[in-house]
Amino acid sequence: MRVAVIGATGHIGTYLVPQLVTDGHEVIAITRNRRVPYVSHPAYDEVELITADREAEDRAGSFGKRLKGLAAEAIIDLICYELASAAQVVEALRGSETLLIHCGTIWVHGPATTVPMTEDAPRRPMEPYGVAKAEIERLLLEESSRGAVRAVVLHPGHITGPGWRPVNPAGNLSLDVFSKLAKGERLCLPNLGLETVHHVHAEDVALAFALALARPEVAVGRAFHVVSANALTLRGYAEEVARWFGREAVLSFMPFEDWSKTVSDDEAATTWSHISHSPSASIDRARRLLGYEPRYSSLEAIHQALEWLTVEGEVDVAGAALSPLGGAPAGGIQSTPDGERAAHSERETHFSAGPQAQ
Repeated sequence: MRVAVIGATGHIGTYLVPQLVTDGHEVIAITRNRRVPYVSHPAYDEVELITADREAEDRAGSFGKRLKGLAAEAIIDLICYELASAAQVVEALRGSETLLIHCGTIWVHGPATTVPMTEDAPRRPMEPYGVAKAEIERLLLEESSRGAVRAVVLHPGHITGPGWRPVNPAGNLSLDVFSKLAKGERLCLPNLGLETVHHVHAEDVALAFALALARPEVAVGRAFHVVSANALTLRGYAEEVARWFGREAVLSFMPFEDWSKTVSDDEAATTWSHISHSPSASIDRARRLLGYEPRYSSLEAIHQALEWLTVEGEVDVAGAALSPLGGAPAGGIQSTPDGERAAHSERETHFSAGPQAQ
């Protein structure tokens, strides 16, 4: 199948493109610049690379025409964040047999009533990113129900893996949190540390896209959560990370209002975004219809990310050794050599709460 991947060298694309090439697809990789992927793979030598400034072409009204001209049998859109941008793609594909698989976010839900939340849970997004993604989902699924387009929406959680900062046990992106746990220093968490975060390895997100591509007869017209099997509480997450460094976590707790005064404004805002959502998403639909089975637990995905960060010297662990995680899958893709790692210039989310230099 001729497959176009928009955002092909970002975190998901880094794993998805090799998977598609291995599966025998003809891949068109669309990227904003000719940057290397997060981790190297010879499959990138076999793809057709197209550079395009999507934001500029969206403004000019030409991006949809570009996609139509590719004559792709499937389009995987990893970097669509605005309803108007999605509408251009819909108009370009209207009436065709081209399969459109869109990358959404579990942030379309807002806070859950029951957990784990299913794809049928009400859409009550609380932030602009989630609002926009919910609008896009509604457009795609409504147009799909009318037979105008063949659309699928996949909703990842907090994406992580080598080359990426995971959402930490305080619910933000500060690497100092991991440093404190590695050194056995006291770490203060908001509230009682019982709010949840729900990670997913980028490789598992790529797997879900490949499965949706292979099973359009059950995927079209539906949304699917793409996360690990289980969410983590902040407290349990912190305790596990400390154990990886041979420590017992030294934790204290404060009401969020007081805790927020001990960190930067950005860290406080990011933490609030995560704990106010406190996601725990079900993957039963993806398991049943797509055959999705995540290769990594949340902790296994985070461990890989933290291992990469410690090797790169990004986290100060004061010489503490990160112990291997029993049962964690061995990485099959090698890190891109130093100096070739690209800046995070594609708009890909570090986590589902909102776009960060994803």
